[in-house]
Amino acid sequence: MSKDEFVKDITNIDDDFARWYTDIVIKAELADYTATKGCIAIRPYGFAIWENIKDYTDKKFKETGIQNVYFPELIPESLLQKEKDHVKGFAPEVAWVTNAGGQDLDERLCLRPTSETIISTMYSKWLSSWRDLPFLYNQWCSVLRWEKETKPFLRSREFLWQEGHTIHETEKEARERTLLMLNIYADVIENLLAIPVIKGIKTETEKFAGAEETYTVETLMYDGRALQSATSHYFGQNFSKPFDIKFQNRNGQEEYAYQTSFGMTTRLIGAIIMAHGDNRGLKLPPKVAPIQAVIVPIAMKKEGVLDKVNEIYEKLKTNFRIKVDDREQYSTGYKFNDWEMRGVPLRIEIGPRDIENNKCVFVRRDNFEKIEVNLDEIEEKLAEILDDIQKNMYNLCLERMNNKTSVAHNMDEFKNALNTNQGFIKTMWCGSADCENKIHEETGAKSRCLPFEQEHLGDTCVYCGKKADKMVIWGRQY
Repeated sequence: MSKDEFVKDITNIDDDFARWYTDIVIKAELADYTATKGCIAIRPYGFAIWENIKDYTDKKFKETGIQNVYFPELIPESLLQKEKDHVKGFAPEVAWVTNAGGQDLDERLCLRPTSETIISTMYSKWLSSWRDLPFLYNQWCSVLRWEKETKPFLRSREFLWQEGHTIHETEKEARERTLLMLNIYADVIENLLAIPVIKGIKTETEKFAGAEETYTVETLMYDGRALQSATSHYFGQNFSKPFDIKFQNRNGQEEYAYQTSFGMTTRLIGAIIMAHGDNRGLKLPPKVAPIQAVIVPIAMKKEGVLDKVNEIYEKLKTNFRIKVDDREQYSTGYKFNDWEMRGVPLRIEIGPRDIENNKCVFVRRDNFEKIEVNLDEIEEKLAEILDDIQKNMYNLCLERMNNKTSVAHNMDEFKNALNTNQGFIKTMWCGSADCENKIHEETGAKSRCLPFEQEHLGDTCVYCGKKADKMVIWGRQY
């Protein structure tokens, strides 16, 4: 089969990236549109990816002492009003319940856009002494935000996520937790999803509503647009004071707790699509793929072929996520295309001649390399090649991010870089929100973060030319 013989109804990635993305979501059966405007149905294959992300992340969380909980989806309006910056930040996206059981409600209830307020109320109820601390809680749930423009996984009105909310005895402990969770997110995205990240702190303009500081992991997609992939927030006492989250400290005095919050969402599925996909469709890193390898029998009606395939399947299924494609209604070529489009990392081909020679053929999804493998070594080789695919996919993303990262010393260089090589742009910045806003107005690029790894690119702000000692990374975003 030639490299041109692949799924024909996926838009070319370089002709229309947005359409290409939607084609893959639908064609690979990750999700579908529903009768509820702005909301998607996640199909089994898409949900299996989310489950793998969830299981990996949940294990990492629990290793640090976090416990899972659940809080109500409906939040009284009076709670949302308690933290002024928070309610101001979310007001445009809130959906309200005003009538239930055929009667108007005495107080409006919002459908959870995030849970700081309802959780803070309960923390106030449960906390009494420093001995109770820390509270290290997380919930896996859905939230609803009334987005005007939606796109499957990247931005929908209802989406799945986890939201962690912790309270601590000291500021130091809370700040350490904030960065610990950010590092877990970096681990999830780099080691599970094979996407390199930039870690940093958001500017005052871009931080979470109600936070003192917001930290982020930023990623870059195939088309050079940035994706904020997860965030971790240090709240200080911004919620503990209005919600009366107090405890008796070690000196017997009342003190307000220090609080954090952190979250990631199903937009990570969108990140996988946009960071790794190509004109054949989805391309999944082995660690997160629901099916790591598919066995496609060649001439499977010939005697002994399916018996051997099932023998190999039984041998591999304990340590790998394996599937046998024994569908009789489809040709071998169709199956090859189908699994490539669904992004399965490795295809194993085996037919009568292979069986005679005690061999099979591995075909990699990342680079289409064909490898002849002795059946006696199949387990060892499968593990080795899947590991190499994972590393190669990460390295390809890293190379692209490096190639699409520019440095600008003034706005002419900034605009030229953005228009000729869209991606991350590093500049010096004076710290003025006015400069930040004007850059966005003129270019469509926003500050992504002040990276932890600061570089000295000069002494003047890219926009106003005044003295600057901060390096900021900019980019157009999803």
